[in-house]
Amino acid sequence: MATQIENWAQQIRAGDVRALSRAVTAIENRAPEAEQLLEKLFPYTGRACRIGITGAPGTGKSTLVDRLASCYRGQGKSVGIIAVDPSSPFTGGAILGDRIRMQGLATDEGTFIRSMATRGYLGGLAQATGDAALVLDAAGKDMILVETVGVGQGEIEVVRLADCTLVVLVPGMGDDVQSLKAGLMEIGDIFVLNKSDREGADRFEQQLRAILDIVPGRAGWKPPIVRTVATENTGVDELARQIALYRDHFEKAHDRPARELAYWKEWLLRLLERRLVERVLDKRISDTEFEALAAQVAARKKDPYAAVKEILSRAGIS
Repeated sequence: MATQIENWAQQIRAGDVRALSRAVTAIENRAPEAEQLLEKLFPYTGRACRIGITGAPGTGKSTLVDRLASCYRGQGKSVGIIAVDPSSPFTGGAILGDRIRMQGLATDEGTFIRSMATRGYLGGLAQATGDAALVLDAAGKDMILVETVGVGQGEIEVVRLADCTLVVLVPGMGDDVQSLKAGLMEIGDIFVLNKSDREGADRFEQQLRAILDIVPGRAGWKPPIVRTVATENTGVDELARQIALYRDHFEKAHDRPARELAYWKEWLLRLLERRLVERVLDKRISDTEFEALAAQVAARKKDPYAAVKEILSRAGIS
């Protein structure tokens, strides 16, 4: 088994698409071999630039990701795309429509596209997304683009994964000022005014600039506003230029190590939390017993705090 994992890791590092696809599938399914694979690959990560693309539904994120990836391919850079799609609350499945909107890149050997389901995680970023990004990094992808679901303020989750966060906005979506949520304004490193050929784009940009003047800059960086029309590939080169400027600024400001530290602290806590829950539930309480406790809580025969104490007590945790 160890030899198979080692060979698999070598295939991924060599850029083998089938090995890469198998790895992401194993990560999504939480297969036992996925963790062993990640252990082998982790020392070869840390080189890629991770770009998070977030914003409300209908802002044209998928088209923008497609054009931005094409721009990077034109520069000779390899690209990995993780498009997070919302899961059904009933079946856990997802439509995975972003692949349909990125068909132009599907046959490009230098681009790897994978749609992933949220599986109920707030903000649209499943735990598996971060692991998949590590695999793409180890596979030698220069740029990793992570497109989120776009469900509102919960999208601040993306900032924990990305080196640079793009917030995509469009004019004419209801009350423009009210659409600019505080969380999104604080995490945006670059603001993209997409579909900027629409009526009201100038007014929207003025409002956005007024709000950004209030938001304090980070390490001397004031988020720029880039106007694009992704369907016509307008403004995409300028967006790529601003991303490069942002990366250069923070490399010189020595900010990346601090962000990496915060990111891995959060990662360790989440991994620890998941492991503890798995051990407590798998070893100390059966599915039937857990369901019975939940039924007692639902019937108001037991409060949830007492139920959790009972579970922890069985696991030997006071």
